[in-house]
Amino acid sequence: MATPFIGWFLWREAARRTGREMGSTPWTWLMAAAGVLLGVSLMATAVFHGDNRGQTYVPAEVTEGGQISPGHFEKKAQPK
Repeated sequence: MATPFIGWFLWREAARRTGREMGSTPWTWLMAAAGVLLGVSLMATAVFHGDNRGQTYVPAEVTEGGQISPGHFEKKAQPK
């Protein structure tokens, strides 16, 4: 979400150093662009993140010898 703001302020600083006068900061456009990026990132998360609702989480545990087995998901047993 910070990308539009960072881009604008870097571009404004570069323009000022070359002697160009800048107008006022377009806050509405910057916030709208940040909102669009937020929406796109939420949609991408929903599309590309795996669904684990039909699975059971098995937490990490320490085994003999001090080894740690990582946590993972296992499919639920289907009722017969």
